[in-house]
Amino acid sequence: MPLFKIIENGNLENIKEHPFKLEKDIQTLTENNLQSIFGLEFVKSEFSLNNFRIDTLAFDKEAGTFVIIEYKRDKNFSVIDQGYAYLSLMLNNKADFILEFNESGKGTLRRKDVDWSQSRVIFISPSFTTYQKEAINFKDLPIELWEIKRYNNKTITYNQIKTSGAQESIKTISSKDAVVDQVNKEVKVYTEQDHLEGANSEIKEMYHALKERIINLDDNVSPHPKKKTIGFKIENQIFCDFVIQSKALKIYLNLKSGDLMDAKNISRDVSNVGHWGNGSYEIKVQDLDDIEYLLSLIKQSIRKNKNDS
Repeated sequence: MPLFKIIENGNLENIKEHPFKLEKDIQTLTENNLQSIFGLEFVKSEFSLNNFRIDTLAFDKEAGTFVIIEYKRDKNFSVIDQGYAYLSLMLNNKADFILEFNESGKGTLRRKDVDWSQSRVIFISPSFTTYQKEAINFKDLPIELWEIKRYNNKTITYNQIKTSGAQESIKTISSKDAVVDQVNKEVKVYTEQDHLEGANSEIKEMYHALKERIINLDDNVSPHPKKKTIGFKIENQIFCDFVIQSKALKIYLNLKSGDLMDAKNISRDVSNVGHWGNGSYEIKVQDLDDIEYLLSLIKQSIRKNKNDS
């Protein structure tokens, strides 16, 4: 898609792409801005283990899991084969990854602190082939493709290649590949359907109605299912989490205690109570009779997290 800059008299000037010459340039830019781009914590560059070299090792604090990032300029590689090889390396050498995190000075991780089931690999490249894009068309693949573009006005874009309504599971091919099969026994990509499976029809209807209204609040809002929650993000910041139970629907707003204006007192301060979602406020949704007021509370969290990102 061409980009233009508005110049004098309302005319448009084409903004030309300024390609990267080296993978290292993409790597350095990404590593220096991991939190802003992906919401991840940088751990190690060029992490070597068992004849493998991982370009960037990162940690997803929200999910409690490691993320491997690889940068590619050439197009002659299989995203499935390489992605699963890296995941297999991680799962077979968990202690080494934890040790690397601890030695990086980012804090102290114990084995029980890491949720290996949500491990994933991110490939970043200026472009991917049609074959590579089609190769990730599974609903539960722990591999992401991101295209990066640089332009001559010092603008950078990172765009994730989305699967086109994928229904097929990666497990259908696992029996043909021992590495894929081994990884799939431990790694799981969670979907909205996983969370809705045990809910009754009323809870499902409320979730879908709220989801539709929430994603229409801003063009940059998107749902991100995790193990325990479905988080809604704006600019890589979670602003609310849904916890779906068989007969209950709870929303957690990512606001600090005292930051929410709730005149009707439908929320509960859970800052001192253990809970799965982000933030200090819990709302138990009974019905959608006052959906506009509920959305007004969610908007407060959107504004706060958008401004802080």
